[in-house]
Amino acid sequence: MVDKPIPKFELDEQSDLPLWVQIRDRFVYLMESGYYVPGDQLPSVRKVAAEERISYNTVSKAFMSLEREGRIVTRHGSGAYVTEASTEKLSDLDVLTEEYVRACVGKGVGYAEIAQLVARTVRRMEGENGE
Repeated sequence: MVDKPIPKFELDEQSDLPLWVQIRDRFVYLMESGYYVPGDQLPSVRKVAAEERISYNTVSKAFMSLEREGRIVTRHGSGAYVTEASTEKLSDLDVLTEEYVRACVGKGVGYAEIAQLVARTVRRMEGENGE
């Protein structure tokens, strides 16, 4: 099976999100958008690293995260393949929430603190809107 080319995307080295998270998020988007479907083989870690001119270890970390999440399965000597679980569509609100949480984690904020920040913001906004 021939792997599909990687659509071009920009990695933001100024972002608070680590490069491996940006790569992981890009592949999640490509799976959820239908570019990669279950059974498709992803480009090799080496190929992604070479095309994006970043460290093999950075790309490997992104792929390991995708595998831990069940979005891909790695077959020794054969490559990484998209699983059925990878195509579960998230709602727009789920995607926004996930992006926010990842950005907070990228800044070193813990999950419990993120929940407190959201709750505090909701209370403040309710007060501003008279609810």
